[in-house]
Amino acid sequence: MAIGAAANGAPLPVTSAATRGSKMAASAAMERLRYVLVLLVLLPGTDSFYVPGVAPINFHRNDPVEIKAVKLTSSRTQLPYEYYSLPFCQPSQITYKAENLGEVLRGDRIVNTPFQVSMNVEKKCEVLCNFPNKPVVLTVEQSKLIAERIREDYYVHLIADNLPVATRLEFYSNREEEEKKKEKDVQFEHGYRLGFMDGNKFYLHNHLSFILYYHREDVEESQEHTYRVVRFEVIPQSIKLEDLKADEKSMCTLPEATGSAPQEIDPTKENQLLFTYSVHWEESDIKWASRWDTYLTMSDVQIHWFSIINSVVVVFFLSGILSMIIIRTLRKDIANYNKEDDIEDTMEESGWKLVHGDVFRPPQYPMILSSLLGSGIQLFCMILIVIFVAMLGMLSPSSRGALMTTACFLFMFMGVFGGFFAGRLYRTLKGHRWKKGAFCTATLYPGVVFGICFVLNCFIWGKHSSGAVPFPTMVALLCMWFGISLPLVYLGYYFGFRKQPYDNPVRTNQIPRQIPEQRWYMNKFVGILMAGILPFGAMFIELFFIFSAIWENQFYYLFGFLFLVFIILVVSCSQISIVMVYFQLCAEDYRWWWRTFLVSGGSAFYVLIYAVFYFVNKLDIVEFIPSLLYFGYTALMVLSFWLLTGTIGFYAAYMFVRKIYAAVKID
Repeated sequence: MAIGAAANGAPLPVTSAATRGSKMAASAAMERLRYVLVLLVLLPGTDSFYVPGVAPINFHRNDPVEIKAVKLTSSRTQLPYEYYSLPFCQPSQITYKAENLGEVLRGDRIVNTPFQVSMNVEKKCEVLCNFPNKPVVLTVEQSKLIAERIREDYYVHLIADNLPVATRLEFYSNREEEEKKKEKDVQFEHGYRLGFMDGNKFYLHNHLSFILYYHREDVEESQEHTYRVVRFEVIPQSIKLEDLKADEKSMCTLPEATGSAPQEIDPTKENQLLFTYSVHWEESDIKWASRWDTYLTMSDVQIHWFSIINSVVVVFFLSGILSMIIIRTLRKDIANYNKEDDIEDTMEESGWKLVHGDVFRPPQYPMILSSLLGSGIQLFCMILIVIFVAMLGMLSPSSRGALMTTACFLFMFMGVFGGFFAGRLYRTLKGHRWKKGAFCTATLYPGVVFGICFVLNCFIWGKHSSGAVPFPTMVALLCMWFGISLPLVYLGYYFGFRKQPYDNPVRTNQIPRQIPEQRWYMNKFVGILMAGILPFGAMFIELFFIFSAIWENQFYYLFGFLFLVFIILVVSCSQISIVMVYFQLCAEDYRWWWRTFLVSGGSAFYVLIYAVFYFVNKLDIVEFIPSLLYFGYTALMVLSFWLLTGTIGFYAAYMFVRKIYAAVKID
């Protein structure tokens, strides 16, 4: 704002406060500032600000538009493969794009292809491999591999100008007969199917009709028109070799739609075929900024809003009831406990005040508890920042792998907060070996995650899938863990351990009190089942969309919804945890530390049950390794979710316990 004011001739704040002796220097600075502003105005392309890597590319007519391949995916096998794992036509020189951490972990292997596409230049039909009279011969091994990938329902993913290819699906919805004739519903499928099966026969999509949409940019009359790619569609077709008439110039003629036979792939013998493609350009009103809307629009946004409103109403209704009951009961308890009557001496104490001398007694294994809670704080900070930043639109799907890369680095850097909270809690629980505690915090949860991922990765390596994390990436992740996360956890732990421990309002007795026999409903497992219902009910509809994004290769970009759900989850976990710890203390059971952590994470048990239900009902996975991958990664998700919700519940309960015992008079 100050620069703008200077450019318009208004005095800068510094100039107005300048002394008489420095006015000449200020005016010289103003002159230099004007020159800089003039240069900035004259520089081309400085009229907009874009996030690095996602700035629009302007094309002129006949400029090459590069088509790249990303990978092959299937929701049936969950194993991505790189594009040239199948015998597609290859360019003279294969070049792989340098990838970020997120892309490598997702199994993306972006590579160039021989498709020759130029801006706003039509192509009727062209042979892809430059042998029009000499078709591609697939060996028996290659034919078997293609047939197997078709049976496993693989999709091919290409990109043009960083925009993924989509297949248009048109169908009539359940409307009235008259409306059916007028309007079709359009949905888009990510990528295109490698082929299809008819009975026991396999057919390969060997002809691709690319439909690219461009937006013509407004320019001055003297300048040449510039274009931007705003949509990339494909219509895959299977056309028999005999029906594709190719000439010496690699041009070909497509047969009539009615009279053509599909290209069969017989896995028992060699197969001959031609790979061909055509290019069609269409002008579009869609602007470059809105070009991802096609991929991100969801037909069920209403379901989302319904689920969010439903969750909010349920959670706040229950919150109101719980808060009212707890506050009224507590006020009554505290009023009774604080009465200074003669009768009080004769009456026997009962309820939660009775355990005041034991409620802050350190639990068993304080180091492991504080380490798990430290990892929970790390996860909480990482998830909160990632969802918030993504909600602001900074982690767009156009910057591939950005979400996963950001999450990995944030988890490393949040180690300082995890270490601080773990160290302070460990000191409060009368722990002394802070170095061992810091090492435990830095390695316990990440070690389990790394171990499970390494075992799963060995299976993926055995399948030669691009989803396998390469060895150099694994070494880089280990270096990040021990070079960034570990020192930061130690740093946070050191300061947390040196800080004053949490101030507990009552002293702990030397001799522990005997715990009376508990009712059946105070059992740990019953507590987990009861405590998990409310948080899970608040988020299970969102869970369906997250699972679809992970396991069915869908785009997930509803971070606004997710942020709301996350807030609801935090509120509901805190409330349930407070209620459960209150009941436990009223039953004169003071062993609440571990129990609160376990019970607050009860919704993770329901997430596990939902994951099994989703596997059985929604996914068509039958093989061993895909099933192992699904349950391996689901176990990691459930573990992380348990740590997250357990940590939220634990700190809510700890604050509650300290508050209520500070409010009563203890002799």
